[in-house]
Amino acid sequence: MVNAREEFLEETKDKSVLCALITLDEYEEKKTFVLRVGYTQPELDAFILSLGFEYDNGYGGQNLFGIIWYSDGTWSDRYEYDGSERWQFEKVPEIPKECAADTKEVA
Repeated sequence: MVNAREEFLEETKDKSVLCALITLDEYEEKKTFVLRVGYTQPELDAFILSLGFEYDNGYGGQNLFGIIWYSDGTWSDRYEYDGSERWQFEKVPEIPKECAADTKEVA
């Protein structure tokens, strides 16, 4: 069992959270937790407190879903692989040279 609050805090440490949407879908019960853009400190505190539950992130189906958006344009999303789920930090990949703007003038 894993605590969702501790997992969220670990994933977001040293990052500036813009907003978040997390859903617990466990045993036919669905709960959604939302942290809106422009949140206040009391709203952030309430959001973090609301994640104070344990869930099974081990083998079986995925129970916790969501995305955390960061102020720098990166994000973390939930995924499940081989029966185990976790957060994965993502950033926009660099644009390859083949896709770079053509600097030649068009005739």
